[in-house]
Amino acid sequence: MRPYFFFSYARRDHLAGGAFVDQFFTDLRDELARIEPEAGPGELAYRDTERLRIGDDWERQLSRMLGASRTMVALYSPAYFASPYCGKEWTAFDRRTRRHEEQTGESVPALIPVLWEPPPEDLPAEVRRIQYLQHDFGAEYATGGLRHLLRTDPQGTAYRKVVRVIAERIREAATWRVAELRDLDLGQVEGCFPVEEVAPVAVRSSLVRLFVAARRAGDPPAPVGGAGAVNGDRFPAQRSEADAARMDRAAAAGGPANGGPSGTGGTGGAGGPDGPYQGGWYGPHPRDWAPYHPPRLPSLAVQAQQVITRAGHSTSLETVGPDLADALDRARENNEVSVLLVDPWAAGAEPFRQALRDYDRQNHPVTAVLLPDSTDDPPAGAARARLWEGVREVFARTWLHRSGPEPLFRIHIRRERFERELLSTVTVAQNRLLDQLDDDPVAARAQFGLGPDPRPMPGLTIPAWPPVPPEPPVSPGPPVPRPGNAPGAGAGAATGAGTGAAPGPRGALREETVPLTNRAPSEGEADR
Repeated sequence: MRPYFFFSYARRDHLAGGAFVDQFFTDLRDELARIEPEAGPGELAYRDTERLRIGDDWERQLSRMLGASRTMVALYSPAYFASPYCGKEWTAFDRRTRRHEEQTGESVPALIPVLWEPPPEDLPAEVRRIQYLQHDFGAEYATGGLRHLLRTDPQGTAYRKVVRVIAERIREAATWRVAELRDLDLGQVEGCFPVEEVAPVAVRSSLVRLFVAARRAGDPPAPVGGAGAVNGDRFPAQRSEADAARMDRAAAAGGPANGGPSGTGGTGGAGGPDGPYQGGWYGPHPRDWAPYHPPRLPSLAVQAQQVITRAGHSTSLETVGPDLADALDRARENNEVSVLLVDPWAAGAEPFRQALRDYDRQNHPVTAVLLPDSTDDPPAGAARARLWEGVREVFARTWLHRSGPEPLFRIHIRRERFERELLSTVTVAQNRLLDQLDDDPVAARAQFGLGPDPRPMPGLTIPAWPPVPPEPPVSPGPPVPRPGNAPGAGAGAATGAGTGAAPGPRGALREETVPLTNRAPSEGEADR
């Protein structure tokens, strides 16, 4: 088998935004399948995460597929040029194309760079000779890369154009049939990067990971009562492609999606031919979910990405799956906060119910959960009570914390409050994460892209430092009576006089809100 393209990318880029890398790979493969319909599914692309299985000799298989693939798509980024193994893949494929040119006289552009993020300025000479920018991709691509286009407008014209052009370039280069390199051994290849000037890039902890649990158009309908439903309950109406087109037109016009006043006719309002408005509008993917009536574009997940991006953070977007708990643990290890956007209609049904219940049983202190709600979805009454009782069953432990100070679990979020509630929970989660990282506050804030001398964060209270100095020694003389002094209390009581509390081993602490960077280093930190 000779795949049309070998997908070469840095592991660090996937850890920092796996959903973006996955989406680009899938979109590129699908676009190539559209313009090259004769190619079989397994012939279109090779990516290690999709093909390697337990027990495989991964280096041998990568070598074999890199030597056989017709082209290589390389995701250029600082992390890519800091990866020794990416350097091996790039160098090996570049040598393969050069050997083909020496043997046939044909110069084939089979090594296809994609600007994922702006790369370092001091690239190796071998890399600089291959053009990686294209004028008609636009300034946003040139300055921010493809990841920026995915963050700001995941299905926008600029992003779709890059995908289409790259797919066409793959198909064109594949027709030249660059000779295979059957004896390629990546273990023996000395890559042309990383170079000494290129330092490994730390994963930015300002990433906010979004996870969506929502139904899709065509899914088996879920009962109104969620997990607690009984036979005979009403079911959410399904949304068709015609509904999607109607929503697009309505969004462009700024009006209701059903073509008339809210609550009349179409599919969106109470009394329409599809029955009462229930569950929101659903598309082919959970990220298409639009919970509010009338539904508008962009979808809730895309709106959340835009809001968080405007606040100065980056985002990734994933669907809640069986590995949710592991994904949240990895995010926490990378100093990233997470937000779950949960459709109340989907919470009590598979494939989401078990993953959300597993989440509820564990401790994820920097993860927020938001459940949007329309006031008439369903209208007040027994059906509405059963729906939210089902949600409460899934989030049995988390539900108890919904009314605490600065909660990360928030329900019944109306359209007009969604953006404010989202940013509030992101701030609270990041404050808690910073609080856990206060052993090195300057480094922690730098990872979030924050300056060294910030203003106090609302709600973040830590002990002031240094401690209050001990009282000066008292000159010899008769003891001065003080209220509450017990005879024989000794010098230890004197140091806490008037406070009613015994001092700690390093003196009394004053509790007040101060910037993180005002805390002096603890013992041992000054030597780091």
